[in-house]
Amino acid sequence: MSYCLVVAEKPSVGAAYAKVLGATNRQDGYWEGNGYLVSWCVGHLVELAPPNVYDAKYVKWSIADLPILPEKWQYLVSTSTKKQFGILQKVMNRPDVDSIVCATDAGREGELIFRLVCQQAGCKKPFTRLWLSSMEENAIREGFASLKPSTEYDALYQAALRRERADWIVGINSSRLFSCLYGRPLAVGRVMTPTLAMAVQREAAISAFTPEKFYTVSLAFADGGTASSKRFSQKADAETLLANCRKEVSTVVQKVERKEKTEKPPQLYDLTTLQRDANRLLGFTAQQTLDYAQSLYEKRLITYPRTDSRFLTEDMAASLPGLVTDTGKAFAVEEPLPINVQQVINGSKVTDHHALLPTKSMAKADLAALPAGERNVLRLIAARLLCAVGEPHRYAETTLTTICAGEEFTVKGKVVLSEGWKAMERKMLGELLGKQKEQAALPDVQEQSQCSIAGAELKEGQTSPPKHFTEDTLLHAMETASADSMPEGVERQGIGTPATRAATIEKLVQKGFLERKGIKKTKVLLPTDKGKALITVMPEEIQSPEMTADWETKLLQIERGEMEPETFMTEIKEMISSLVTTTEAAKGANALMKNKVIGVCPNCGANVVEREKGWFCENRECRFVLWKDNAFFKRLGKRLDSYVADKLLRDGRVRLKDCRSAKGKTYNATVLLGTEPDGRSKFSLEFENGGC
Repeated sequence: MSYCLVVAEKPSVGAAYAKVLGATNRQDGYWEGNGYLVSWCVGHLVELAPPNVYDAKYVKWSIADLPILPEKWQYLVSTSTKKQFGILQKVMNRPDVDSIVCATDAGREGELIFRLVCQQAGCKKPFTRLWLSSMEENAIREGFASLKPSTEYDALYQAALRRERADWIVGINSSRLFSCLYGRPLAVGRVMTPTLAMAVQREAAISAFTPEKFYTVSLAFADGGTASSKRFSQKADAETLLANCRKEVSTVVQKVERKEKTEKPPQLYDLTTLQRDANRLLGFTAQQTLDYAQSLYEKRLITYPRTDSRFLTEDMAASLPGLVTDTGKAFAVEEPLPINVQQVINGSKVTDHHALLPTKSMAKADLAALPAGERNVLRLIAARLLCAVGEPHRYAETTLTTICAGEEFTVKGKVVLSEGWKAMERKMLGELLGKQKEQAALPDVQEQSQCSIAGAELKEGQTSPPKHFTEDTLLHAMETASADSMPEGVERQGIGTPATRAATIEKLVQKGFLERKGIKKTKVLLPTDKGKALITVMPEEIQSPEMTADWETKLLQIERGEMEPETFMTEIKEMISSLVTTTEAAKGANALMKNKVIGVCPNCGANVVEREKGWFCENRECRFVLWKDNAFFKRLGKRLDSYVADKLLRDGRVRLKDCRSAKGKTYNATVLLGTEPDGRSKFSLEFENGGC
């Protein structure tokens, strides 16, 4: 008997495929049955080898050894995934396996994961490609009934491979170059560093901003409405106008301008716009939103989330009305739904995957049983579908202009003519949207008629600086970076892709270059001193969003077969080689690059400084360190953060509330800091109320 091997990206996805295919016999690392073997990767089973694999001299970091540009790329199997790789290698090369299906996630990354496993396993058997946008059983059956030739995705693989290798070349060489130049570990990345640069530039603009006061005079009309004058930079000029206006009892209406305006329904979600709205409305980080969406996808409640498209293909038009109706019922929308299908159909704007949608399975699911985060993300996706096929929102905007004491005053009013899609948005997301500000009613007047003045008032304001980045606005900045400088019609001008932007932001936070601050639901992202220092010493080509966006465009061209992969790689290698040979340490940069001192070492008395993985004694002979990933604090259900580290070094102790025992009980205790004879840190507990 011969078998077809199906390789998924995750165990949960593999189990879903196995169920549909009838492979019900569970083995170690795969399912078997009905002529199929269904196995899986665990993310990246095969990864690029570190520099020391190419040459032992690269264990030590030296500028003299740069640039590191492998001629023949080498790969390794990570220790944590070695067992599953061994299982895949064995089943791939079984003589009774005569066909293979690549069933990893349908995107650039999934293609790379599968092909690297094949190569590392020495498997040369032909394979076909499963390409899905939904995990519903019908979609899986249809996908397996119409498998694609692997050759259709060769260009996608080449793009993924060059992206991975380019990131390695830029990251390895730049990190070593700048770490050696400045004598401390510095992490540099092709996408990460330009993203950080945008945040640093935004904060610099905020710091440099000087607010300017301005003054206006407002007129209150007896019949309703308040009109405002122009802005005055001098208070005396506004006060003069105020005094003159107070002498007037009425004013003549010079112009009444009424315009009817239309606000089209919003487009469907791609991943980035979903992440932006989830951050703005729910306070979720981009990574949290992606995690919730991935879980919903695997539960067959939404379509494939890692999409950069906001439209559907023409062949989906016939089934869409049924999906809209089912979605409305699932969220207790009882009134008749307008369904304008053509508003969301445009196959020319669909790339690898169509826009995010709820599935038909969602309509039958017990949504109340979902975790709150998943339920809220699903509600956003459902609301967006119902709004996107809705009617336009129409309103009339009236601008009234009048003259008083020789100065022009204006007031605007708005009257809704047709709620359209906004009525559905309020029904679905009312609590999240908050109260909408309503414009005051205007007096019912005609041109040249008189309006009685009820009062006049001086108002003071000041110009505002740019706003700090939130996850919502930073994602938008990444998405649109360099758009102004790119040729018209170019896609994906931004830096990163919808699938990678969340991970980039998280990496910047984890490495201590950005920090989330604020007590509000939606926190701001601020560059740390460490982040600012890094960008200060980075040359333009490394921190430029324009260059990185240009690379993203070229990767897309490779994906479409419009550019030779090696042309792109040559550009990357030349840029890095030039960087290595021409870059010198910036004058005065060492003062910027100093690590933050947070206290004194209890073992030797030297300064303790913060680094990426913990708080270290500056004395290289001393072994004292407070690790951020600390097992002792983990056992208490706590984190060793900067506040705790500061208290321990200053007072030798820190009181912690609501520690958690192995049995799940909570208690309060004080952690005491001591040192071992060799200088390493040790901790002990002092319990309150005689213990826990």
